[in-house]
Amino acid sequence: MEDATAAATTPTANAVQDRDHKFLSKAVEEAYKGVECGDGGPFGAVVVQNDDVVVSCHNMVLRNTDPTAHAEVTAIREQSFDSLYADAAISYACQKLNQIDLADCEIYASCEPCPMCFGAIHLSRIKRLVYGAKAEAAIAIGFDDFIADALRGTGFYQKAQLEIKKADGTGAVIAEQVFEKTKEKFSMY
Repeated sequence: MEDATAAATTPTANAVQDRDHKFLSKAVEEAYKGVECGDGGPFGAVVVQNDDVVVSCHNMVLRNTDPTAHAEVTAIREQSFDSLYADAAISYACQKLNQIDLADCEIYASCEPCPMCFGAIHLSRIKRLVYGAKAEAAIAIGFDDFIADALRGTGFYQKAQLEIKKADGTGAVIAEQVFEKTKEKFSMY
């Protein structure tokens, strides 16, 4: 006899899998679109709220001459390219929803997010991330190997050398004081 629990969860699991496939496919379409029009690398992202696409976009690094214009960051802060190309209207995910907290949204990314993109996803409080390809797929065609290193806590793929130093003396003191002197002006979340 079939387990009642397994039978009860199968339709729900299948529905979630179908839904994930639908939105992830849209993110992959965006990745292709970005490459085809020369905007940037093969990365796409879709922000979804209540089963509706809020924004669908792709990597814009080359078009914007901006190394931070990754698909996920662009989805959170930038344009809805469907709207941009259709009627030149600019629609921002956060601005469109008039909020910086996207806790009721999900994001679908064609590839495992880099640390910057993951940070943007985390800071916007998106409740769920679904990604397709692993970072190694991007590394294999020459994209920055810092992605996998940062996510996995290794230095295996790292090419770039970056010196990081915390300031000392007066510089450090005045930089730390800004938080104490402005804390009353901010109520975060």
